Amino acid sequence: MKMGLLVEEDFGFKFTPLVVIELDKNANEEAIKWLVKRIRDKKEHGGAELMIEPFLMSSSDENHNLFLVGASTRRLLLAAEEIGIVKECEDGSMRAFTCSNRNMFKDFKDGGDSFFSMAECQYIIKLQLDSLRAINERIIPGYPQVTLYPGKSILRRLMSKGILVQYFPLHDKEELKKLSYSWYSKFQLSYQPLDDIRHYFGEAISLYFGFLEYFTFALIPMALIGIPYYLFAWEDFEKYTLFATFNLVWSTVLLEVWKRCCASLAYRWGTLIRKKEFEEPRPGFHGVLGINPVTGREEPVYSSFKRQLRIYLVSVPFVLLCLYFSLYIMMIYFDMENWALGYHEEEQSLWSSLVLFLPSIIYAIVIEVLNRIYRYAAEFLTGWENHRLESSYQNHLVLKVLVFNFLNCFASLFYIAFVLHDMKLLRQSLATLLITSQILNQIVEAFLPYWLQKRRNKKVHKKLGRTSMDKELPWAEQVKLEADMDTYLGTFDDYLELFLQFGYVSLFSCVFPLAAVLAVLNNVTEIYSDALKMCQVFKRPFSQPAANIGVWQLAFETMSVISVVTNCALLGMSPQVKSLFQESDTNLILLVLAVEHILLAFKFILMFVIPDVPKDIRTQLAKLEFESLEALKQQQTQRAAESLKKDREEFKLKAP
Repeated sequence: MKMGLLVEEDFGFKFTPLVVIELDKNANEEAIKWLVKRIRDKKEHGGAELMIEPFLMSSSDENHNLFLVGASTRRLLLAAEEIGIVKECEDGSMRAFTCSNRNMFKDFKDGGDSFFSMAECQYIIKLQLDSLRAINERIIPGYPQVTLYPGKSILRRLMSKGILVQYFPLHDKEELKKLSYSWYSKFQLSYQPLDDIRHYFGEAISLYFGFLEYFTFALIPMALIGIPYYLFAWEDFEKYTLFATFNLVWSTVLLEVWKRCCASLAYRWGTLIRKKEFEEPRPGFHGVLGINPVTGREEPVYSSFKRQLRIYLVSVPFVLLCLYFSLYIMMIYFDMENWALGYHEEEQSLWSSLVLFLPSIIYAIVIEVLNRIYRYAAEFLTGWENHRLESSYQNHLVLKVLVFNFLNCFASLFYIAFVLHDMKLLRQSLATLLITSQILNQIVEAFLPYWLQKRRNKKVHKKLGRTSMDKELPWAEQVKLEADMDTYLGTFDDYLELFLQFGYVSLFSCVFPLAAVLAVLNNVTEIYSDALKMCQVFKRPFSQPAANIGVWQLAFETMSVISVVTNCALLGMSPQVKSLFQESDTNLILLVLAVEHILLAFKFILMFVIPDVPKDIRTQLAKLEFESLEALKQQQTQRAAESLKKDREEFKLKAP
C-alpha cells in the first residue's frame, strides 16, 4: 500500500500501520511496556502476535501516547483461516480460506501481501486484540488498584479505567477519495457502489446502505399511489380499503424480496457460507476462566442462572418502569392538546391556529430525547447482563430499545385512533411526528457532526499555516486528526430510524397516505448524509462480517403483521362500514377479524411462496456441501487405508 511505503520511509516502521491504539497521556510506563509485550507475544503464550511501535508526533505541544499496530503476512493468513474468512476461488466458487490450499484462491499472489483488503486486515487485528485476556495477572502492572482475574478482557479493563483511550482502524486516503467520488461527491440517479463500500467498510455497513437504497426504491410505488389518494380521496374510506390492502401486500413482498437480494449480496461477499457455530466471546464478557466444551479452548465462563436473574429481576422491571413513564408523558401531551384546542376556540386567530400544532411538535421533540436517554440506559443494562456472544447482546439490546421506541412513538397514535376516534387529530399527529423526527435526526446525526468536524479540520489546517482546506494533510497530522474524530457507534440507530419510519408508513396508511412521500424525500437525503458522515465525520469503523440485517429483519416483519391488524381496525371504524352494521357491533367485529385473518393468511402464504434464497445460489450451496461431504469421505477412507497398512506392517513384524 502507498501509505505503508510512506510510513516505512519517513517514520522507520517495517510494517504497514493498520490500527491505532491511544493510551492516556499520563499512562504508567510499566503498564505500557506490559501491554506492548502482550500484543507482541506469541499466541501460545497468551499474546496477539502482532507488530506494534510507538508513534511520536512531530509537534512539541502534542502529548499523545499513540501506537501503530500491524501484522505480518503469515499472521494474517493463519488468523484468516482460524476465523473462517471466505474468499473467491479461481473457478468462481466461494470457499473458506485455508493456508494449505491458498494457491487455489483468486488473486493470491506475491505471497499474499495484497490478498486481503485493508478492512479485512484491520478486522483480523481487532479480533486478535480483543482476544487478549488475563492469564495469571492479578493486577495491571503499575496500577495495583486495578485488579484482574483469569479470563478478563485486558483491553476492556484498560478502557474502563481510562488507561486505554481508544483503538481504531486507519483510513486509506487514496481509497477513500475514490469511494467518495463514486458514492456521494455528486448527485446522481444511480445505484450505490455497494461492492466498493463493502471493500472499504465491511459487509455490515454495506448491507445497511443496500437496505436503505432498496427500501427507498420500494417506497416509490406507495408514494405514487399515496399522492392522488391524498389529493382526491381524503375521506373516501371505500377507496382506502384498496390502498390499505395494497399496503399490506407491499410490506410483505418488500421484506421477502429483500431476503433474496440480501442472500445474493452475502453469497457474493462470502458471508452467506461463513461458519458461525464457534462465535468467540464478546470483549465485554467476563467470568471465571474455563474450557469451552465445543472448541476445547480456554475462555471465560459465566453462570446462565445469574444472567437470567439479572434480566428478570432488574432489566425487565426497569423497562416496565420506563414504559409507564412514557405513557405518563403521553397523557400530559393530550392535556396540552386539549388546552391548545380550547385556546383556539376562544381566540380564532392565525396564532391560535399555529398553536394547535405546538403540542405535537413539543411531544415529538420529547419523544426523541426520551429515546436517546433510554438507549444509553438499555446499553448499560444489556452490558451488565454479561452476554457471552455479541449476537446475544445485540438481540437483547434491540428488543429493549424496540419495545420502548414502539410504545413511545406509536402509543399516542393508537390512543387517538382507537380511544378518541379522532381521525383528524390522528392525521395531524402522524404528520407532525414523522416530519419533526426526520428533521431532528438529520440535524443530530448528520449536519451537527459534519459542522463540528469541519471546525476540527479548519483548526488543524490553520495550525499548519494552510489557507486551503483542499490540500491533504501530512500523514502524521492525519493520524492525529482521525484520533480526534467522533466514533461511529454502528448501524443500530440507522436501522432504528428506518424501522420507525416503516411503522409510520405501514401502520396508519389509510389515514395519511402521504407518509411514503415524506419517507422517500428523507431517505434520498439520508443516503448522501450517511455516506458523507461515514467518510468525513467519523473514524473509520472496524469491518464486521454479516450475512443479513440480523434481528432487524424480524422486527420489520413483526411491524408488518401489526400493520395488518391496525389497518383492518381503522377500516372497521370508518362511517361507511359502521353504517352497514348499525344494529349489531358484534357482526362488525367478527367481519373485521375475518378480513384480518384472511389478510394474515395471504401474507404468510406469500412468505412461504417466495424463496428466501435464489435458486442459483441454493444450487451453489448444495454443490459446496456435497463437495465437503465427498472430501470428508475421501479423508476418512485415506485414514482407514493408512491404519490398515500400519496394522499389516505390525502383523508382519510379529509373525515368526
